[in-house]
Amino acid sequence: MTFHAKVSGYADPALHAEGLYIGGKWQKGSGIPVLDPSTGNLLAEVADASIEDALRAIDVAEAAAAGWRATPARQRSEILRRWFELMTQHSEELATLIALENGKALPDARGEVAYAAEFLRWYAEEATRIPGEYRHTPSGSHHILVDHEPIGIAVLITPWNFPAAMATRKIGPALAAGCTVILKPASETPLTAYAMARLGEEAGVPAGVVNVLTTNNPGPLINAMLADPRVRKLSFTGSTGVGRVLLAEAAKTVVSCSMELGGNAPFIVFDDADLNEALDGAMIAKMRNAGEACTAANRFYVQAGIHDAFVEGLTERMATLKIGPGYDPATQCGPMITRKAVQKIDQLVSNAIELGARATTGAAPLPGKGYFYPPTVLENVPVDAAIAQEEIFGPVAPVYRFESDEEAIRLANDTEYGLAAYVYTRDLKRAMRVGKRLETGMLGINRGLMSDPAAPFGGVKQSGLGREGGVTGILEFMEVKYYAVDY
Repeated sequence: MTFHAKVSGYADPALHAEGLYIGGKWQKGSGIPVLDPSTGNLLAEVADASIEDALRAIDVAEAAAAGWRATPARQRSEILRRWFELMTQHSEELATLIALENGKALPDARGEVAYAAEFLRWYAEEATRIPGEYRHTPSGSHHILVDHEPIGIAVLITPWNFPAAMATRKIGPALAAGCTVILKPASETPLTAYAMARLGEEAGVPAGVVNVLTTNNPGPLINAMLADPRVRKLSFTGSTGVGRVLLAEAAKTVVSCSMELGGNAPFIVFDDADLNEALDGAMIAKMRNAGEACTAANRFYVQAGIHDAFVEGLTERMATLKIGPGYDPATQCGPMITRKAVQKIDQLVSNAIELGARATTGAAPLPGKGYFYPPTVLENVPVDAAIAQEEIFGPVAPVYRFESDEEAIRLANDTEYGLAAYVYTRDLKRAMRVGKRLETGMLGINRGLMSDPAAPFGGVKQSGLGREGGVTGILEFMEVKYYAVDY
């Protein structure tokens, strides 16, 4: 490796290897190695929580719950606002830390930190705007009052691909609503979560309101927390397969669940689209975080008249991306998260090529210690190839040719997922008409990036339940209480 990251302050992995964060205290431990995916080298080792640790986290979350629930909304708001300001102040350190443990290219890591911080600012504002209702019954005999109350202790489970943003997208609304939380980050990228806990503590979050646990064996630990009647909310971001298991477990104690699950986003380009704008959008939708995103464009459906020019342009752009360690400022495409991830991507690409697809660039893992797979474009991909049905989670763009609007809609909907979709056309009427028929929770029209803290994020079908972000995100952490009033 020719470039070494400059680590200081919150960017230093050693600072966040002290242990579990429970009740405002750090519990030293070890057992979970955190690797640099650019080299495979050890960055730090963090504590491996036991079931007893998890139950103790519930104890302290319960002890803090009444006080936090009673804390005035303005005070909760000011704490979240201060947390936002601290994240902004330490943004470069946090971005470097993310690049170190996740492999994300620095421009993407900086973008994630800004995005993550914005959830804290957004919910600092929403904390003071929790809605209620007052109205008459149709008969006129009495009145209806509707209030929203904190749902209770929330278990938050976040993935490795956006270690800061997925944490704040859950912590922000939960704390704004008046809930106490237990965050379990992915074991591949726990350092960012511990850095966030330190910043939260500095911002004034009371002890026990936010707790962070890391574990090598999440199944039994999460099951034990869900079995505890004091836990009333589960918010999970991850694969559909794991989400189904967690939903079944949560059903045993009727725990409220929010699920942001897998995606298989279609990216539809019509003949009348602006080619350069479509290519710009494709690079954003595909290569953000090197394709390791649930909203990443997974299937490129390009109309016949523009197909060849699109493939040529996409190939040229993908082939010129600089590959390297995420923390090298020159890097445009960093490593995958693990060697296993590289192997899965390679299997999908190999299967497509065996079935008749042609690679116009890339299509083979890069040698060396790091977990690198090059940006890849495939054309003539059969629609029955595994890569058309599975979430790629890597820098691979399979391109499919289509003729008519009807064909594009049919192909786009031919998946169990329904998280995100993209449409490029100069005809807004066509975009809205097609969009109405796409089975998706989110639609980007002539845009390659749709995520925004002010917008509801979530999917349909097997892509999840509920929404995060926006004005609805805080309601996921609240219960509706109806008062029947006669006076």
